Amino acid sequence: MLPVARKPIVQYVVEELVSNGIDQILFVTGRNKTSIENHFDTDPELVRTLSATNKKDLLQEVQFDEQVANFFYTRQRMQRGLGDAILCGRNFAKEQPFVVALGDSILGINAQSKVVSHLTEVFEERHASCVIAVEEVPMDQTVHYGVVDPAEGDGDCFRVRNLVEKPKPGEAPSNLAIAGRYVFSPLIFDLIEQVQPDSRGEIQLTDAIQTLCEEGKRVIAVKLPPGERRYDIGNFPSYFETFVEFALADPIYGPQFRCFLERVAGKK
Repeated sequence: MLPVARKPIVQYVVEELVSNGIDQILFVTGRNKTSIENHFDTDPELVRTLSATNKKDLLQEVQFDEQVANFFYTRQRMQRGLGDAILCGRNFAKEQPFVVALGDSILGINAQSKVVSHLTEVFEERHASCVIAVEEVPMDQTVHYGVVDPAEGDGDCFRVRNLVEKPKPGEAPSNLAIAGRYVFSPLIFDLIEQVQPDSRGEIQLTDAIQTLCEEGKRVIAVKLPPGERRYDIGNFPSYFETFVEFALADPIYGPQFRCFLERVAGKK
């Protein structure tokens, strides 16, 4: 629910998924996360207040019931890592392929991204078990991400040989970091159940994907296209940069905010 410009991060993620044709969205939450469920619920009193005060721009932001999507919620009872969180969606996905979108990442400015649609196309065309969005990062930043080891392929779409979770720069197999979007076959659930917890008691998703690679299943990586980047909200420097960039892109308040920044920067 951390805000970026005028919206919480989770809203950008939802709007991105809806724009890519995803109409069934499951939120995997934890304790004290009811604010997410409340945010996407209908609030008649708020709608009446915004309508009465003619705040049409804000009214449009909260009318989630007009989006062509159904929202579902489940709880990860213990914080046991990303793999365990995905396992919470097993009854939701059943035997169908599914998309995973991490809630700490926004793709594209104002979530205007078609990466998920491209991932699903590659998943179907390549008969894959897993398709992963990746982006190039500086080598000294690999320690913050899951990193793929490319095996074969052409251009921006290639097969993955292996994955390493948060490798040190000198140990990273590449500078291609997982960008927070995946498409999975339901086969991944069985493999997650086989993963042993790490030293922190977490079930690492990368371990399950690595097993797919070892078993010869098709694991494909797709680079983010030029001009479309991942906005990582997982650390303060990146969050501050994202907030400023999105605020500057705001069609209503962006120009005024730009003048403010120029004025503040001129005082340095």
